[in-house]
Amino acid sequence: MNALQYHVDTHWLNEHLGDKNIRVADCRFKLGSPEEGRIQYEQSHIPGAVYFDLEKDLSGTVGEHGGRHPLPETSQFKEKLQNAGIDNETTIVVYDGKEGAFASRMWWLLQYVGHEKVYILNGGFEAWQKSGYPIEKSVPHYQETNYTINENNDMLASYEEVKDIALEGKGIAVLVDSRESRRYLGIEEPIDRIPGHIPTAINKPWMEGLENGFFKPRDEQEQRFQDLDPDQPIIVYCGSGVTATPNYIAFKEAGFKNVRLYAGSYSDWVSYQENPVSKSE
Repeated sequence: MNALQYHVDTHWLNEHLGDKNIRVADCRFKLGSPEEGRIQYEQSHIPGAVYFDLEKDLSGTVGEHGGRHPLPETSQFKEKLQNAGIDNETTIVVYDGKEGAFASRMWWLLQYVGHEKVYILNGGFEAWQKSGYPIEKSVPHYQETNYTINENNDMLASYEEVKDIALEGKGIAVLVDSRESRRYLGIEEPIDRIPGHIPTAINKPWMEGLENGFFKPRDEQEQRFQDLDPDQPIIVYCGSGVTATPNYIAFKEAGFKNVRLYAGSYSDWVSYQENPVSKSE
């Protein structure tokens, strides 16, 4: 595998499942039903997989600002990795049901703490089952490791920077709203305080980068973003910093060199009462 590869297929994982240096992470989750992913994991999972919960392991404590799924404290994430028997040299394969978003969130977090050998299982657990590969119910236990965090802050865009772009016209980055168009346009808003999007943002719905749970190939990702310059900085956001991560990967796959995540995303933006929103393209 090369450094520019973002996912592996079920055949590759099945071939390498017994490798000592491979760790599989199950990230299945259902927004609005937070226990469902863990229940699914306890019923069946890829052999040897450890469970990472979106809200307990891959997010921090919700506050007044910071969004609905703020990034976890790095010390909390480090402890979870060490308890899962993961060190800095472990090759990690992450999967969710087939949505791509929850696995992408963990992929992004691992990259953020400096872990390079991490890949998404293309097609998720559904593809694994359809391939007829083994599953198990038993929860594995691994010897605790030591993990060294090396935060890559170049992957993050701050609230202040987004505010400068949206309200002051400062900066050269393009804000990309990854939510479906009806939420971007403010036609509907099932979760956040007020419908709409951050001013100046363009819309590239994250789900258009996948097809039936599989990430589209590079040429199709390039086509999605053909109206943008690959040399121009990109800041992706969504509702809470989760579904923007598949778009982050899609941009990187399409050859964009400078891509960052506004982790608090729209839910952070509208937590400031004075911030305006837009409803037109």
